[in-house]
Amino acid sequence: MGHRSPAVRHGSGFMLPFRVIGEGWSAGMPCRCARSRSARAARGFTLIEVMITVAIIAILATIAYPSYTRYVIRSNRSAAQSFILGVANLQEQYSLDARQYATTLPALGVTVPSEVSRNYAVTLTANNAATPPTYTVTATPTGGQLANDTTCQNLTVDQTGTKGISGPGPLTSCW
Repeated sequence: MGHRSPAVRHGSGFMLPFRVIGEGWSAGMPCRCARSRSARAARGFTLIEVMITVAIIAILATIAYPSYTRYVIRSNRSAAQSFILGVANLQEQYSLDARQYATTLPALGVTVPSEVSRNYAVTLTANNAATPPTYTVTATPTGGQLANDTTCQNLTVDQTGTKGISGPGPLTSCW
């Protein structure tokens, strides 16, 4: 009488046989729901849970990636604009000292920074023989910027401070 078999449950005066199959419960065995949930969580995720998560991430990426690409394009364009406006300012200073415009960027003592040169080729053209002398600073997109920034394309600034573009986009959205 002192020995109890593991296959027999002893309860309130009578005995119910049961068999443990996996983590579920059978008749005669109290629900071990709390234990089964934690055991299931320890095993990992179901395929449906993973597929739902992947679908949500795909939807978010579909929305976020084009927005991020537009942000990068505008950021690159802004860096080029800042640089060519700085070159225009240096041209005016050079004109005060030399009574003519510089014909090259090195003559101004400036080099194109790497964050601009990765995405734009910057050129300086000056015509000191004209009356009055003129210059134009042009930033032409290259590589990925050329492929993605189709609305603005070439950015220009001349001696009067006039800003221009060669693309179909409105000037106000490009500058």
